[in-house]
Amino acid sequence: MIHLSNLTKRQGVRTLYENANFHIRPGDRIGLVGPNGAGKTTIFRLITGEDQADVGTISINPNAVVGYFSQDVGDMRGRTALEEVKAGAGRVYELGSIIAAAEQRLAESEENPLSDDEMTTLMERYGDAQLEFQQRGGYDLDARAKAVLTGLGIGPDDHHRAVEDFSGGWKMRIALARILTLNPDVLLMDEPTNHLDIESIVWLEQWLAAFKGAILMTSHDREFMNRLVSRVVEIANKAITMYSGNYDFYLREREVRREQLLAAHKRQADMLAKEEDFIAKFAARASHAAQVQSRVKKLDKIERIEIPPEAKTIYFQFATPPRSGNDVVRLNDLEKVWERDDGKTKRVFSGVSGTVRRLDKIAVTGVNGAGKSTLLKTIIGQTEPTGGTLALGASVNVGYFSQHALDVLNPNQTVFDCVSQRLPDASIGYVRNLLGAFLFSGDDIEKKIGVLSGGEKSRVALALILASPVNFLILDEPTNHLDIESREVLLRAVQEFDGTVMLVSHDRHFLRQIVNRVFEIRDGEMRSYDGSYDYYLEKTNQVV
Repeated sequence: MIHLSNLTKRQGVRTLYENANFHIRPGDRIGLVGPNGAGKTTIFRLITGEDQADVGTISINPNAVVGYFSQDVGDMRGRTALEEVKAGAGRVYELGSIIAAAEQRLAESEENPLSDDEMTTLMERYGDAQLEFQQRGGYDLDARAKAVLTGLGIGPDDHHRAVEDFSGGWKMRIALARILTLNPDVLLMDEPTNHLDIESIVWLEQWLAAFKGAILMTSHDREFMNRLVSRVVEIANKAITMYSGNYDFYLREREVRREQLLAAHKRQADMLAKEEDFIAKFAARASHAAQVQSRVKKLDKIERIEIPPEAKTIYFQFATPPRSGNDVVRLNDLEKVWERDDGKTKRVFSGVSGTVRRLDKIAVTGVNGAGKSTLLKTIIGQTEPTGGTLALGASVNVGYFSQHALDVLNPNQTVFDCVSQRLPDASIGYVRNLLGAFLFSGDDIEKKIGVLSGGEKSRVALALILASPVNFLILDEPTNHLDIESREVLLRAVQEFDGTVMLVSHDRHFLRQIVNRVFEIRDGEMRSYDGSYDYYLEKTNQVV
């Protein structure tokens, strides 16, 4: 349906890809991967016509409907959430408006009669619109839009709220619902799981699994990619490379191909060395002149195998934190009630009791709005409990990460200065190694905080917390904005952290690799499960 042929794209003096080819076929499930800045989003923009290739062609089946979900949702206003989603249905929504206008004019015709010609024209227009509307599934558009909105966590009570009343993260869900309701032939999705909780991610997975069209997507959610994609397109080192399989297969196959390339490079280097030795040895002998010239010509024709630079994986040994007492936190009948703007109260949770033990790695789970973040904020003292008691154990030093941690970073400081200021006794080498572990190297450490992306700021904030002498980490959605490589860096750091962890996360791979206990908040109460994340899912009969 979509063919990208002999594609070359440059950004300034930098080449993103050169003479690249790939196609999207009906029913394809393609994951688009590559380092930040490689040109993944540019591929989407080239397909949608928002950008142009320097060389090459992009051909799209003229009958194919292409839907594109990007992180730039634009300025939404003037409609309800439901109307905004239905408006994304394109031609179907236009036909609905034509039908509604025709019905309105017919209703007015008793008081304001139409001529015979006007009535004939109106009825023809009305009939044609109805027929096309039916063929395009217009009569179930309202039900479809409501189902998608609800699946993405925007319930019926909010369907008729004005879009401008929603926060940025919820507007992203509305924008995603627009594209899904369109039900296109080709679905382009740039990080669709950002701002979604686990329940919404699972719903989206199920929707996409049943989707009949083709999918091309980027995602920082490793498990989401593994469950949906059957081909991977990698953009790296100015090339576009295809892999048949899911994300885990891609990682394995990429290593196999690199090893094969290294072996071929070595064989070629050995051969070239022998040929060059022969040429050097016999270049001055007239008796070997023909052989020397033949080998020189042979070497000139050989295409040299190049080894692309390997992505840096830096290991950093974090200092052992001071030991805390065996009981890190004791919760006894904890209750939290919020007072709403209208003077009424809302109970978040009550009767929450339990003990966080030293070296626990605890996931706090529950549906959106259950009170997960509120529980974490209560433990660190950012908000006071309405009832019950909470006690930190002996020698407990808390490190807390939330998305608001990014807002307190000084935008005028460099990355290096920000971290070194927090660690005044650390050597320059220690700070550099710490930043290297969080993927800041070379000139990156001199970047101002203000110019960093959300993911880069998250890595700075996490480095500050993990480098401090804390023994109790509380992490609220630490993987938001982080790409897969950065998530793996954080995953290793938390796995090796010799202290206690409580976290809220929608990254199931992250939870499966770390968690040994689960605190679930459900219906205002907390239940504790002593076991892995998969053990918790099994006990609660959840398919995640």
